[in-house]
Amino acid sequence: MTRPWEDAGLLSPVRAGTPVEAVVGDRAWLQAMLDAEAALVRAQARLGTVPEGAARAVSNAARAERLDLRALALAARETANPVVGLVQALTRVVAAQDPAAAEYVHRGSTSQDIFDTGAMLVADRALRLIRADLDRTAVALAALAERHRDTLIAGRTLTLHAVPTTFGLKAAGWRALLLDADERLARVQESLPVSLGGAAGTLAGYVEYARLAAGEAPRPSAPGGPEDNPPDPETPRADRSGVQGFDVAGYSERLLAAFAEETGLRGAPLLPWHALRAPVADLGFALAFATGALGKIAVDVQSLARTEVGEVAEPSGGAGRGASSAMPHKRNPVLATLIRSAALQVPTLAGALGQCLVHEDERSGGVWHAEWQLLRECLRLTGGAAHTAVELAEGLEVRAERMRENLALTGSQVVSERIAAVLAPRLGKAAAKELLTWASVTADRDGRPLPDVLAEAPELAGVMDTAEVASLCDPAAYTGAAGPLVDRALKGTP
Repeated sequence: MTRPWEDAGLLSPVRAGTPVEAVVGDRAWLQAMLDAEAALVRAQARLGTVPEGAARAVSNAARAERLDLRALALAARETANPVVGLVQALTRVVAAQDPAAAEYVHRGSTSQDIFDTGAMLVADRALRLIRADLDRTAVALAALAERHRDTLIAGRTLTLHAVPTTFGLKAAGWRALLLDADERLARVQESLPVSLGGAAGTLAGYVEYARLAAGEAPRPSAPGGPEDNPPDPETPRADRSGVQGFDVAGYSERLLAAFAEETGLRGAPLLPWHALRAPVADLGFALAFATGALGKIAVDVQSLARTEVGEVAEPSGGAGRGASSAMPHKRNPVLATLIRSAALQVPTLAGALGQCLVHEDERSGGVWHAEWQLLRECLRLTGGAAHTAVELAEGLEVRAERMRENLALTGSQVVSERIAAVLAPRLGKAAAKELLTWASVTADRDGRPLPDVLAEAPELAGVMDTAEVASLCDPAAYTGAAGPLVDRALKGTP
């Protein structure tokens, strides 16, 4: 039974019941933060600053089912983030099993290190699902493009018939967008970073605990301020931090590398990114592009599935799919509708994530916090749209005969461009255009095919015979390089 505070997806059906929900929900996010805590203590143990037994105890205890999710959410109101309560709860669980290990929970860390690393883990897990669905959709679109390489359809510009094209080229275009989207998501996924900065981005807490574990003592400071005690140029750079004999730079680099390896995240941030929010902004923008690519497919399907167009239809699905609450005859294009809804939301949410680049100081009071739900909705909606697109692409019904019927609605006017090009060297460019304009208006007014009107035009006497006019008016002979373009797209060659 759904609890009153839980979001079941009632107002977001595009992601309701899809796999992405399980990897971005509250419990999954909690587990990701616990995974970050466990990875951190294991990394410290690898460097010899935490006992290995303590690392095992923390890792064993870091399970979301051992914590009260709702209690942590309520406690977060008192601290403005969920990590403070999480650390307290995790420490209690560890202490119950191994009291000595409890002191090593969250050692030297800060809330943002754990939350941001957890967020990147959530993103990585969601991107695996999203990219797998994009790949399946692209495979289905490749099959459509190949099957319908030469299937005629009216090319439409500004909603009206323009010139003939092929449905294969349209499907190849959809696929190309998805491949572009996947490429962007792959780049982002490969660079998802751990967060390691400590309280204000200096890693001071990590370094201090490591120094103490190594048995080193702080270097005594002389009276007066820094201006009275400039660094000795002969003193090793690592020692100038106030830590005698401890390699600060080397330790911080090794800790970052070990932490990343323990989490499985592959990004290597040059600097702590508490207030440098490029990873989140990049992720949001890549997700916006992905939903935009999916949205292009959705809006085309909606247009082509209109009653008066009828050139494609969504897969029928189960009983009730696409049903109207008031009109029994309707079967609405619900898959395209769900995808389009996500495509309209994610760019707006990603834009808000872009605004969150404007972080004040070393850590923000409010801007960082504003990212959380925005990022989760971007992942949820993109994941839902990508999963929905698989069903749409794999089951799309293509009605080639209806495409050909619709192409004939203008009585061959869709090839007027071609006829004008052929007549230009014979009549002159201006005269050819004027003739085709007159012929098109006349064909529209009288409801006659364009070839019949042209055959009666005195300007064509001795210039073009009836057979040539009829040949030029065949839409199938005016698809340009549509077929080769499909071939090139499917081969992946420029």
